[in-house]
Amino acid sequence: MEQLAWLISLLPLAGFLLTTFLGKGVSKNAVGAVATLMVFAPFLITLGIFIPFAASDTHEPIRIILLEWMHIGSLSVNYGIQLDQLSLMMMLVITGVGSLIHLYSIGYMHDDERFHTFFSYLNLFVFFMLILVMGSNYLMLFIGWEGVGLCSYLLIGFWHKNPDYAKAANKAFIMNRIGDLGLLLGIFLLYLRFSTLEYNRIALEAMAIDMNDPLIRNATLLLFIGAIGKSAQLPLFTWLPDAMAGPTPVSALIHAATMVTAGIYLIIRSNVLFTLAPFTQEIIMVIGLLTALFAATIGLKQNDIKKVLAYSTVSQLGYMFFALGLGAYTAAYFHLFTHAFFKALLFLGSGSVIHAMGGEQDIRKMGGLKKALPITHFTFLIGTVAIAGLPPLAGFFSKDQILASAFAHNPILWVLGVGGALLTAFYMFRLYYLTFFGSFRGTHEQEHHLHESPPTMTIPLIVLAVCSVVAGFVNVPEVLGGNHWLDRFFADLLAGSTFLLEDQAHGHLSHTTEYILMAISTTLVLLVIFYARLRYFKNGHVPSADGEKLPAFQQLIADKYRVDELYDAIVSKPLLAASGLIHRILELNFFDRLVNGAGQIVVLGSRTFRFLQTGNVGFYVFAMTLGILALLAANLFLN
Repeated sequence: MEQLAWLISLLPLAGFLLTTFLGKGVSKNAVGAVATLMVFAPFLITLGIFIPFAASDTHEPIRIILLEWMHIGSLSVNYGIQLDQLSLMMMLVITGVGSLIHLYSIGYMHDDERFHTFFSYLNLFVFFMLILVMGSNYLMLFIGWEGVGLCSYLLIGFWHKNPDYAKAANKAFIMNRIGDLGLLLGIFLLYLRFSTLEYNRIALEAMAIDMNDPLIRNATLLLFIGAIGKSAQLPLFTWLPDAMAGPTPVSALIHAATMVTAGIYLIIRSNVLFTLAPFTQEIIMVIGLLTALFAATIGLKQNDIKKVLAYSTVSQLGYMFFALGLGAYTAAYFHLFTHAFFKALLFLGSGSVIHAMGGEQDIRKMGGLKKALPITHFTFLIGTVAIAGLPPLAGFFSKDQILASAFAHNPILWVLGVGGALLTAFYMFRLYYLTFFGSFRGTHEQEHHLHESPPTMTIPLIVLAVCSVVAGFVNVPEVLGGNHWLDRFFADLLAGSTFLLEDQAHGHLSHTTEYILMAISTTLVLLVIFYARLRYFKNGHVPSADGEKLPAFQQLIADKYRVDELYDAIVSKPLLAASGLIHRILELNFFDRLVNGAGQIVVLGSRTFRFLQTGNVGFYVFAMTLGILALLAANLFLN
C-alpha cells in the first residue's frame, strides 16, 4: 500500500476538479457520491498503510520523495511525504471523519443551489489538510497551512449574500494572517539555524543544541504564534465563534476536527525544538490553561447551539495546549484524537436539530425534541457524556491523562484543569436539557414540521457516536488494566524529547493517587450534571429570549467579556482613524497631487509639442538642419 501513498492527497484534488468543472452537469447525488468517495478512498489507503506500520516493532518513518521542488543556493526543498505515527493518525482522522461529514453534507446541503461548489470546496480543503500533515518539511506544512486558511475563508463565507457571514469570513482570514506571519518568521529562523527545512534533519541536528538556546527559543515562540492563530487561542480566538456563520458541516470538519488542530500538530511535530525551549513551553501552558477556562466560562451563557459548541472547541483546544506546555505530547494528541469524534458528532447533531427546526439555532426556542429526533437525541447524548469526561467514553481517558500530567507537574494546575472540566460538563448538559427536554418552545409551524434527519445524516451520527465510545480505549492507563498503547506507539516519535529530559526528575503518580484523582474528578462532574438536570430539567429554568437583564458579571459573560468591542476600540478604530488621517494629509495632498501632476505635465507637453507637427516640409528641413548644427556644436565643444 505504500506505493499508493501519493494518491492519498491527489484523490481529493481530483474530486475538487471534477466537482468544479463537471458538477453542474450531473445530479446532486452523483456530485455528493463522487466527492465522498474521493475522501473515503484515501481513508482506506491510509488504513492499509497504518495497520502493518502499527504492527511492526521498529515504527521506522516512511519517507517518499516524489520530486525535487526547488534548489536555490543552499536551500533544497523536496516535494516529499513522511508517514510516521503522527502523520498516519492525523490522516486517519482527516479522511475518516472527513468522509463521514461529506456523506452528512449530501442530506444537509441538498436544497442549496450551490451544492456542487460546496463539495468542491470541501474536497479542496481535505487536499490541503493532507498536504499539511503528510509533508516532510516545514515549507510543505506552510503551503497546506495557507491552503486550509483559504478554504476556511471560502466555506465560512459560503452564504456570502449575507453581509454578516462575509464579515465573519474576512475576520477569520485576517486574524489568521497574524498567526501565519509568526509561523513564516519561525520557519525562516529554523532555516537560518539548520540550513534545511526537513523535519528529520532538523530533529537530528537539534539534539546537539543546548537548552534555552536563544534562537531556538525565538523560533518556537514564533511557531507558537502561528499555532495561536490557527488553533484559536488567546488572544486570537474571536474568529472561531464567528466562523459558525458557515454551514454546519463546515463547523464539524474544519472548526472542530481538523484545521483548528493544526497548531497542536505543529508543536508535536516540532517536539524536540519545544523541549529545548522551556520558556516557550511555560508560555504555552499558561495560554492553554487560560484559554480553556476563559472560553468555558463564556459557554455558560451562550444560547446559540453552534456558539456553545464553538466556545467548547476553543476551550478543548486550550486543554490540548495546556498538555503541550506540560510536555505531555501524547496526552495532547490523545485528546485531539478523541475530541475529533465527539465534537464532530456534537456539531453534526446540532446540524440535525437546526435542520429539523427549519434553520433555528436559539436553544431557548427549542425543547422537547427527544421524541421527534430519537437518533439525533441519543447520539447527541453520547457526545455530551464523552466531552463531559465520564467513563468509559473517550473523553474520560484523554482528559484524565492530561489531568494526571498536570497533577504530577503541580497540584494547583490539576485543580484548575478540573475546574475547566466542570464548566464543560455544566454548559454541555445545559445545552442538552434545553434542547431535548421540557416543552417545545418554538412556533406551531416548526413543531408541525419536526422530523428526524435522512439516513445520509443519521448514519454519520451513529458511526461517530460509536467512535466516541471506543476511541478512548487506544490508550487505557495501566491503573485501569490497559497498556498505554498510544504512549508506546508514540515513543519513537518523541524519543528526542525523552532523551533531552532523561536527566530531569519527573513526578510519577502511584496507582492509588490515580484512583483518587479519577474518583474526585468523576464525582464532581456527576454532581455538576445533577445540578444542571435539576435546574434545566426538573425546575424547567429557561433563559429569557426577551433580553432579560442579568446581574453585571453574568451579563459580561453573556457579552463574551466584550473582547470584540475591546479589539474594535484598541485596534480597529485607531487603525481606521490613522488610515483616514494618512489619506487626508498624505494621499490627497501629496501622492495624489504628485501622480496627477505627472499626468498633467505629460498632457501639457503633448499639447505644446503638437504645434510642431505643421505638415510644412520646409519647416521640417529647417528643424532637421538646426538639429544637425546642434549635434556638431555639441561634438565640437565636448571634445
